[in-house]
Amino acid sequence: MFDSIVKRYRDSRGASQTGDTAWTLALAALVGVAVGAAAALLIFVVDVVRDLFADGGESLGIGEWIVFLSVPIGFLGAFWIATRFAPEVEGDGVPEAAVGLALHGGYLASRSVPFKILATALTLGGGGSAGREGPVVQIGAAIGSFVSRKARLGEDQIRGMVAAGAGAAIGASFNAPIAGMLFAMEVILRSFAARHLSSVVVASVAAAVTAEGLSNAFGLDEVLLVAFPFGMDDSRELLLYLLLGLVVVVVAWAFLRSLDIVETLAARMPGPKWARPVLFGLVVASIGFFEPQVLGTGQVFTRQTLQLVAESDDVWWALLLLVGLKLVATTTTLSSRGSGGAFMPSLFLGAALGAGFGEFLAPHWTISELHPGAFAIVGMAAMFAAVARAPLTAILIVYEIIGRDYALILPLMLAAAIATVLTDLLHPESVYTMPLKRRGIVLTTVGEVDLLDTISVGEVMSTNAALASPAMTLRELQGELDRYRHHGMAVVHEDRLVGLITVSDIMRAGGARDDLTVAHAMTPRPVTVQPSTPVSAALERMAALGIGRMPVVADDDPGRLVGMFRREDAVRSYHYALAATTGRKLDRQRMATRTDPGTRFFDFRVPPGSFADGRPLSEVTWPEGCTLVSVRRHTDVMVPTGGTVLESGDVVTAFGTTRGYYRLIDRLNATADEPTAEIEIEDLNEKPDEH
Repeated sequence: MFDSIVKRYRDSRGASQTGDTAWTLALAALVGVAVGAAAALLIFVVDVVRDLFADGGESLGIGEWIVFLSVPIGFLGAFWIATRFAPEVEGDGVPEAAVGLALHGGYLASRSVPFKILATALTLGGGGSAGREGPVVQIGAAIGSFVSRKARLGEDQIRGMVAAGAGAAIGASFNAPIAGMLFAMEVILRSFAARHLSSVVVASVAAAVTAEGLSNAFGLDEVLLVAFPFGMDDSRELLLYLLLGLVVVVVAWAFLRSLDIVETLAARMPGPKWARPVLFGLVVASIGFFEPQVLGTGQVFTRQTLQLVAESDDVWWALLLLVGLKLVATTTTLSSRGSGGAFMPSLFLGAALGAGFGEFLAPHWTISELHPGAFAIVGMAAMFAAVARAPLTAILIVYEIIGRDYALILPLMLAAAIATVLTDLLHPESVYTMPLKRRGIVLTTVGEVDLLDTISVGEVMSTNAALASPAMTLRELQGELDRYRHHGMAVVHEDRLVGLITVSDIMRAGGARDDLTVAHAMTPRPVTVQPSTPVSAALERMAALGIGRMPVVADDDPGRLVGMFRREDAVRSYHYALAATTGRKLDRQRMATRTDPGTRFFDFRVPPGSFADGRPLSEVTWPEGCTLVSVRRHTDVMVPTGGTVLESGDVVTAFGTTRGYYRLIDRLNATADEPTAEIEIEDLNEKPDEH
């Protein structure tokens, strides 16, 4: 049925342009409904697996001791799925969605959807301490990728639809479409581009409505929504929330650091690979046997914690102990090679820490009445903001969980901002970027500007690149590569890109041969870029994948080859960007000098022995308030460029201020041996003050 819906949308594309708003929103709504159904299905399958293990414990007569079987078996089953069928289902899921956007143009394997559901159900249903939100994000992103590729959207629209699927996952998990939208933009896209906003919003709303309807219809777990009776009775309570933000920083740092250490040690474990999930499963089972609250997602306990009203003298230390146990159990689960996320555990940690903090302070605070549940809510937002480096998502998701009440909005903003900034100083990597860094992938930070961001692939790509056909023999291909002095070619069949063939592929196939064709040795479905892709993004993909070239496909048709982008094109793009940047700087400089009432034209001669003698203009640091106009050498007059080489005796005409004139002469009279040489001015026309 799903395939038929996608097919009908694709068939209707003939009457609509790919970028048409109505067409894009219809696809976004379809993605949202599918993601909502997938989220509800995951909840159902997790419940089924959990009930099967519980019934098994009763049948065997071991009761609660079943955790020593269920947790290791669940981890081992998820590990088996990842190693045998789909390696991408291992781990959280959010990093995989981010990699699909950053490096693969929005491509995520469709097979990950059923395998991720099953692996997550085994991990969480068996008792693993993790969340289902991260896996749902990967599932939603994969659904968005599948639908957009079937609809033959361009790469930028595919990226938007993948982000929409990821945002829909959060909207469905918490019935929080606004938070889902921000999560997609802040964590997945790492950009707030307006062109993707409408798709993300529609998908998040559709997913939230679908998941809620299915959950009510089938009696699945409720989303994390609470009745919120709390507020801030006195503005001086902000000091306490500020202190809570600082405490959250310590726990968030400990959580991230523990994850890093355990993952590093686990990677060095001797013995068979299956021993790791079994051993880690026994560790989690041991913790869960004595404190069952740490097992599973912890959503029920978190909901109860958020509704604490009155303080009790002997509760705060138990809550803080639970924070430590949950931290260890979650760290071990996420490092077990199973499938689970860090989203809900971070909310659990923040809620328990905040409630314990409020319980501890309540008897000693006499200015106003403190509610531990209010501190639990603020702690929850601050913890996720610190762990994920997503303060906007953290604030909005808690705001929606508590019924869109503004009573605690100031403490939420204060604690989340402090926790994010300080944790970023102590531990630069978030819970989602740490796995990528271990794989050598560094995603561009939001707002970070690279010089090559200003140049697009279409400006520097090779449009007359030689092409290979699938029917060519490897010997014929080698001849073409030698002829054009290339190390790789795009493979095209019937005007459609079908693969990429390189010298390395020929060597792996046994060398240039007549009995093998390009079709047998090529890499099918290669990573591509579009003409509108920034060169910086293209280089990031090439570096992460260790490749030297990428086919360039049309923005509106991912199968139509329009050029080839190679490493040597990056050099040319750098010069283009540098020239453009230099031009913009000169424009600003000229505008500043023209508006200065003390500016005028003047000439000067490059003296013998000047450090500028024999140097191009680009290597000379010119003072502010001075713009070069021309260079006269004997009887020739040249328009100056960055590559113009100055010579002793050249007469340079400049436009600038009197102060700039004297600073320029002072600088050009300086030599390497005498940087502060006396000024020897040869005024060729009139002195500046006499113009």
